[in-house]
Amino acid sequence: MYNVKTLNSISPVYQDILRAEDYAVGAEVEHPDAILVRSADMHGYAPEENLLCVARAGAGVNNLPLDEFARAGIVAFNSPGANANAVKELVIAGLLLASRKIAEGIEWCRNLSDGEVSVEKQVEAGKKQFVGPELAGKTLGVVGLGAIGVQVANAAVALGMNVLGYDPFISIEHAWKLSRAVEHSAELDDVLMRSDYITVHVPLMDSTRDMIDAAAIAKMKPSAALLNFARDGLVNLDAVKAALDADKLRVYVTDFPCASLIGQRGAILTPHLGASTPESEDNCVRMVAQQVNDYIRYGSIVNSVNFPNCKLGRLTVPRIALLHQNVPNVIGSITKVLSEEALNIENMINVSRGGYAYTVVDVGHAPSQRLVDKLSKLDTMYKARLLMP
Repeated sequence: MYNVKTLNSISPVYQDILRAEDYAVGAEVEHPDAILVRSADMHGYAPEENLLCVARAGAGVNNLPLDEFARAGIVAFNSPGANANAVKELVIAGLLLASRKIAEGIEWCRNLSDGEVSVEKQVEAGKKQFVGPELAGKTLGVVGLGAIGVQVANAAVALGMNVLGYDPFISIEHAWKLSRAVEHSAELDDVLMRSDYITVHVPLMDSTRDMIDAAAIAKMKPSAALLNFARDGLVNLDAVKAALDADKLRVYVTDFPCASLIGQRGAILTPHLGASTPESEDNCVRMVAQQVNDYIRYGSIVNSVNFPNCKLGRLTVPRIALLHQNVPNVIGSITKVLSEEALNIENMINVSRGGYAYTVVDVGHAPSQRLVDKLSKLDTMYKARLLMP
């Protein structure tokens, strides 16, 4: 029986994968082998030694101390793409909000009432102030063509928009899914200068923080609309506010409200609704539940954000799973220990990611606990465990 602790309310669809006969799951679970989390901040969390993995039911992992977990031998997972359709739909809504002055019109209608002039006549007289352009025929620039960016680009093509896509690191998988109608831009500046609407879909890292700054906005059309449904740190808000005030940017639509944007002319704010659908929550939980099950039982790592991915099949022979530093001579030290019990290596996989590595050794017969303990005590080792078929 494995223990899985939940730090937030989690959709019960995990029960299809983390079955009750094998897993105890809940907020009150103690000594967890795994943790399922959504938004809870785990910086400062003191993990127990037996904790094997933490799975974030969502794409962003700013609430997880990834390096601290890695050095403790804890694999961190997320669920990329599980909420892609939900975010895509909200981005399309954002494009419409940026075009047709829908939000302003709704607010204006709230204050209507029959008087000397009927509501119907007030509507006919007042609707001209909410005139806005259609999306068809306009150019959308999509910065970042991951799971969400590809869906946004394809949906915009279906709406009749001309779409420019920019992503120097696009994966083969996502490239196959991208509509042929999307024009590839080799330079970000090309997207900024040519687009009527620009939507950003990249992860937040040191290299992408404030990627849309004053210099970037200066390259856009003054009539352009900027959308951010990815991460708030990607756009420099001081630059956005200055551009809106100076009519150098028509509108900024974001899913990340903050105090400085409240009441800002030209800013349209939604309360972080990107993944707020029951379907998205279910998709995220199913994905991370499967990842937890496959790692705990088979040592398979898929969608890790701190260790390298290593997709493995089910166990047919004893398997030794080793999380360790990515430094020279580690493999030699591992095989030296294995040789002490004359273990026959049926298969060995070694993969790395930055300073962290994962080695999986399938052996002919079960090693002793003494050998596993010795592997655990190697200076370069974070965690060693034995998995049995």
